[in-house]
Amino acid sequence: MPVAKIIARQLENASWIRRMFEEGVRLKRERGADAICDFSLGNPDVEPPPAVLAALRRVAAGNRPGSHGYMPNPGYAEVRDAVAGKLRRETGLDFTGEDVFMTVGSAGACNVILKSILDPGDEVIVLMPFFPEYQFYISNHGGRMVPVETDASFLPDVERIAAAITPRTRAILLNTPNNPTGRVYPASVLRDLDGMLKRTGQPITVISDEPYKSFVYDGQKQTEVASLVANTAICNSWSKSLGLPGERIGYLALSPQLEGAPALRGACAFSNRILGFINAPAIWQRVMLESLDETIDAAPYEHKRNVLCDALAAIGYEVRRPEGSFYIFLKTPIPDDVAFTQLLADEGVLAVPGAGFGRAGYIRLSLTIPLERIQKSIDGFERAFLAAARKGN
Repeated sequence: MPVAKIIARQLENASWIRRMFEEGVRLKRERGADAICDFSLGNPDVEPPPAVLAALRRVAAGNRPGSHGYMPNPGYAEVRDAVAGKLRRETGLDFTGEDVFMTVGSAGACNVILKSILDPGDEVIVLMPFFPEYQFYISNHGGRMVPVETDASFLPDVERIAAAITPRTRAILLNTPNNPTGRVYPASVLRDLDGMLKRTGQPITVISDEPYKSFVYDGQKQTEVASLVANTAICNSWSKSLGLPGERIGYLALSPQLEGAPALRGACAFSNRILGFINAPAIWQRVMLESLDETIDAAPYEHKRNVLCDALAAIGYEVRRPEGSFYIFLKTPIPDDVAFTQLLADEGVLAVPGAGFGRAGYIRLSLTIPLERIQKSIDGFERAFLAAARKGN
């Protein structure tokens, strides 16, 4: 049976993140796990808070009648009400449970909102560099991704965004704190974006993908996108904030200010069913009801960021210290980031080429690696840097 042409094309452009992860599996098998420092995958290495695991045990032991049965398409009403209450406190907006849809992670939330607003050929603006799965989420629903470059410091360029808007533009996808760059978008940029969108005269939804919202460093805080951009749909999960990526629990929230929100609520509830992943897992919805104010400690990631950035700068790399998320987007000492990734791999250090995120000349390093592995990797980073210098001469 032949593979669908669109899937065959997508497989050719499949995520470099997964490619390097699989390369890591191969190298660990060949050289031994201790010989490889794998910065490829953003898989949290801090375990969930004890209170969350305790809540899981209580919910599982309770086993109330009907607890494993079907639920309303948007999720349990009491859980949605609790999430809405937290959003009211954080944003100052009048969220209700009707605005919230429990989803299979933030990825599920992105797919639900895109399914609900896109007709074939509609356009979604994505800021570069970007999380590579976005292109597949958009094409899943017949949309077309329109890449727009950020400025020299990886912040949204509102003028470039405005120039990319056409009558087919339906959404702009934001990700702050950003994967892969670690940038945290300031309030001034968000206000400028909102002002520009209000002047366009057409309804454009800003999809704010926020799984790294709890990971902001140096005493900063991520400004609430929905507080400053009226037409916002929030996609979030507890994968990173609670160290639960394998549990696939998250939510979609439609801002009370979002144009056409009443009709969109029904569309999102319907999409949450027909996409096939149906609902967020029942047991984890119940756990989140007891754990909304929990979060893992971001301090270990901030410490690892400092250790690695300081060491790389001392070697001679051009380093931009990330403000949030748990990634470093490092400029490579030679323009060919794929070739430099191979130099690192030769030294037992695995990174993801920036080309996979739409920005050549960089690599992404995940801080979800034990501190001792970071320290062990420094010599490999130095040897690869020197090897690149020799290639350049």
